[in-house]
Amino acid sequence: MWKYEKRLEYPVKIKKPDSAAAKVIITQFGGPDGELAASQRYLSQRYSMPYGDVAGLLTDIGTEELAHMEMVCAIVCQLTKDLTVDQIEKAGLADYFVDHTVGLWPQSAGGVPFSATVFQSKGDPITDLTEDLAAEQKARTTYDNILRLVDNPDVTDAIKFLREREIVHFQRFGEALRRVQERLDSKNFYAVNPAFDNK
Repeated sequence: MWKYEKRLEYPVKIKKPDSAAAKVIITQFGGPDGELAASQRYLSQRYSMPYGDVAGLLTDIGTEELAHMEMVCAIVCQLTKDLTVDQIEKAGLADYFVDHTVGLWPQSAGGVPFSATVFQSKGDPITDLTEDLAAEQKARTTYDNILRLVDNPDVTDAIKFLREREIVHFQRFGEALRRVQERLDSKNFYAVNPAFDNK
């Protein structure tokens, strides 16, 4: 199904390690509004989407979110490369270091492990696309917060790219929601998946 091109969607070339930046950015790997959750949300929702064009959009964006997860992991990896134990302790990463050294493991900035409970896949087109619109805005806000905390241009350049893609995805999901709404029975606007009988 996928053709994998062995390069990042946007280049990540960080010259200086920064454990404090890594601690907050890792939330976009395994946090509640991160790229891992986004990819799994959209790639799960596509199966019950009754409209092929919208299912295709979910596949496209879900795949791109995997590429974003790859970028976030590259950022965190480069930020933690060659850190001293003292730098790790000062950034509050000692607990993480004990369990994972500087390996990548999905968690939020607060240390909460990734869980599939952070996203939904309901099988109802309106519900799922509304969830997706909210998810893209929450991810954008998280990137805004990261940009408020991190001032390294090597990092912020890539974060700004990721933030912009959240805005584009929000727009695409909004267009998809309008297309779904146009296909639903106006007398029963909040219909469940049209494949089910509405008794």
